[in-house]
Amino acid sequence: MYVEMKNISKSFGTNQVLRDVTIMLKSGEIHALMGENGAGKSTLMNILTGLHKKDAGTILIDGQEKTFSGPKEAEEFGISFIHQEMNSWPQMTVLENLFLNNELKKPFGLLDTKKMREVALHHFNQLGIFLDLDKELEELSVGQQQMIEITKALMTDAKILIMDEPTAALSDTEIKALFKIIHQLKARDVAIVYISHRMEEIFQISDVITVMRDGLSIDTSKTSETDVNEVVRKMVGREISDYYPKKTALIGDVVFTADHLTGANGAFKDISFKVRSGEIVGFSGLMGAGRTEIMRGIFGLDPLRAGTITIEGEEKKIESPAKSIQNGIGFLTEDRKSEGLVLDFSVLDNITLPSIDGFIKNGLVDKKTEAEFAELLIQRLLIKVQSENDIVGDLSGGNQQKVVLAKWIGAGPKVLILDEPTRGVDVGAKREIYQLMNELADRGVGIIVVSSDLPEVMGVSDRIVVVHEGKINGELQKEDFDQEKIMTYATGGK
Repeated sequence: MYVEMKNISKSFGTNQVLRDVTIMLKSGEIHALMGENGAGKSTLMNILTGLHKKDAGTILIDGQEKTFSGPKEAEEFGISFIHQEMNSWPQMTVLENLFLNNELKKPFGLLDTKKMREVALHHFNQLGIFLDLDKELEELSVGQQQMIEITKALMTDAKILIMDEPTAALSDTEIKALFKIIHQLKARDVAIVYISHRMEEIFQISDVITVMRDGLSIDTSKTSETDVNEVVRKMVGREISDYYPKKTALIGDVVFTADHLTGANGAFKDISFKVRSGEIVGFSGLMGAGRTEIMRGIFGLDPLRAGTITIEGEEKKIESPAKSIQNGIGFLTEDRKSEGLVLDFSVLDNITLPSIDGFIKNGLVDKKTEAEFAELLIQRLLIKVQSENDIVGDLSGGNQQKVVLAKWIGAGPKVLILDEPTRGVDVGAKREIYQLMNELADRGVGIIVVSSDLPEVMGVSDRIVVVHEGKINGELQKEDFDQEKIMTYATGGK
């Protein structure tokens, strides 16, 4: 299948997100689509699959003009889209999600559950996935849910497969399994569109790179004929030096202590560590090791069976997120859509949500001060919006992540937990987030960073704690950072 999108333009209200964009997709080719958040990458692919209507331009498939009425029609035609944000039903089982609206049936309309289980397990084996088909989706981690989305797309027998940040929530093992499948699909003449901000992946797997910036297609070139610096320069329109900005914060007294924490759900036990003011402590480990569960327990999202939490020398009983916020703990969750944002609220409302009490005067919210506060954070974090009243659900994934970060910066926490803070965020915005972390550390905030990106966790942290199967298996000081050491601890070695 050969697809040519020519001179595609699209606006949402007064915001023009695509301007005369042209891209060509060929069978048996892995085409990387790169650009900063809000560059228009996902919108372009949503137009191809019929989710959005183009304002101008032409779509040709094998030389014939074609416009789809929606994603279902595109999928039936052979174009499948794995979205960055999961399209799944948390209360349904893994099997039910895999075959939703595509159920296999026996004569007389009865569900062929046996056959569906066989097909699901066949695809799971291909991807190296080991999951209970009868488990409800909400019981799975974000990474496991992402693998379900990937499996669903592979089951459609697509001729063109669009992947939007497919590895953002995956472990190294799962990424290797996915890349193996992508190469198999390429050998079967499937065209792959690969949207990612991970440079090492792009250069490892793609044949062609198209760079977008501010709604324009800047350049298309063979991967073998370009390099990281050139791609970054085209993406952001400038050179990016010092990828991990130098940290100058002075590390002070202990602001946070976790003492022998054990989760009520059994995901972690006997967790003890300290964080000092101005210190960035990285948490590393394999997917499913329990890092996110530890942070959820600290923040009061999940109950603790045992252990104590001390903030600035005072023991605190934290039974809910409200108590955490009250005691100076902020938490940027790995699942921003369902836990970090109220999607149908404005950017302003989301940013000021944890700080709203500070804007109340004589029983009423001081709207002027609230708007000035939000605008200050929008400008500081370079969030791309028309105004602070834009609905947060309409923003790109990276800009949504910045809104969550703005919310917690505005709340003025003593301790800030960042769970996968740069997931789905472009290279320029990543550096901005690292710089903001340093600024918060300069102000004496103790920061905990959970990241599956080893170079990132080594680049930003003063100290790294490694978790294996719900327990702390090792700890490294800055001068001892080493990828092999971290992976040894992460896999249970000493």
